[in-house]
Amino acid sequence: MRTPRVIIAGVSSGSGKTTAVCAILSLLKQNNADVRACKCGPDYIDPMFHRKVTGVPCAGLDPFFCDGDLLKYLLCKNAGGRVTVIEGVMGYYDGTGKTGTDNSTFTVAGKTDSPVILVVDGKGSSSSILAVTEGFLKFTDDSRIKGVLLNRVSKMNYENVRRLMADRFGDKIVPVGYIPELPEDCRIPSRHLGLVTADEITDLSRRIGRTAALCRETIDINALLSVADTAPELMFKAPNIKRYGKIKLAVAYDNAFCFYYGDTLDMFREMGADIEFFSPLDDMPVPDGSDGLIIGGGYPELYADRLESNTKAKESVKKAVLSGMPVIAECGGFQYLGKELDGKEMCNVLGHSSYDTGGLVRFGYVTLTSKKDGLFGAAGTELKAHEFHYLDSTDNGNGFTAKKPNGKEWECAVYTDTLYAGYPHLFLMSNISAAESFYKKCLEYKENKR
Repeated sequence: MRTPRVIIAGVSSGSGKTTAVCAILSLLKQNNADVRACKCGPDYIDPMFHRKVTGVPCAGLDPFFCDGDLLKYLLCKNAGGRVTVIEGVMGYYDGTGKTGTDNSTFTVAGKTDSPVILVVDGKGSSSSILAVTEGFLKFTDDSRIKGVLLNRVSKMNYENVRRLMADRFGDKIVPVGYIPELPEDCRIPSRHLGLVTADEITDLSRRIGRTAALCRETIDINALLSVADTAPELMFKAPNIKRYGKIKLAVAYDNAFCFYYGDTLDMFREMGADIEFFSPLDDMPVPDGSDGLIIGGGYPELYADRLESNTKAKESVKKAVLSGMPVIAECGGFQYLGKELDGKEMCNVLGHSSYDTGGLVRFGYVTLTSKKDGLFGAAGTELKAHEFHYLDSTDNGNGFTAKKPNGKEWECAVYTDTLYAGYPHLFLMSNISAAESFYKKCLEYKENKR
């Protein structure tokens, strides 16, 4: 499938990737381009910003979750032949495994055969930018880096560095412009799990618009599109997603619960689900007639007072779980099902209490293996997942064994025939049969209600 595309990668976290991608997407939209976005890695927050700019969902591309075929399928499905800007994760080569580069942005570039533009933070440097660039070019036999975008530099410094790059690299590297030092009112605030979510920034459109206006004369969009046009056609085998009977799938969505893999929800839609969002933060109950429930992660700890006082929402969630409705509760959702969150009363359908540890508890990729039959199928079912949280709980469950790529193991998750509740966020497209098992449980629940 023909898909013009380019990966915007960074030298490190904080190098300006998200700012660059939002500015580029905005400029392309202003040029009437029908553009799409993707995000490398297990991120939930950056895709929210991409969606704010493009108006359409952003696909996740994670090589730990997906093999090469699935990565290319998700990319092409999201792109639909349109120009696609893919934001990298962390530094370009930062990953896992013995070499440290497995499951990195570099891995995504290789498996999707995508050209790369490297964002280099140039503040306080000039010729050293060339040393950084050359190091990234020579770190592997085929870096796939075709262009460089400088961040936090002046016009004078950029023109000087561009001349030096032409002398040193010739046509191997295309300078595609720079981002000037931005004023405070353009910047996107952060908190402990990364950027503040897009819906929490009331003037986000103004911030992105102002950033794009400042970059209109500094980023060479035509040069960037020329790099994207070098991407070859992609061939892949699409996953077999079967169509089943209709169900109503309730999904909690608000500022407290907003961490979801959109591709998983799309898969359930393809299976036949009608998804209805509701807000526990606004004291909305689980929608009437629901056949299944998903409560994702987010920042419930920031809204514990409101969640505690919203008894209508809590009682409806507890009733749904106790009725045998199939339920997936990940991270923040797991905390919400517990007895207390930082001393505030939650749904009390499970007996654990959650508390802030003041630091990162468990972080990174895990493979979950079920220890018994349950919601996702027979004992031994494997699921790819990711953890990233500062809170912990008095009882994290023992339905699964979690194993990190480095071999470290622990037990996790409350797991029954109708419930998964634990800290790991699941990417269910990594095991479609497990997703089908959940879906079929929802169909059974729907039939039993009759």
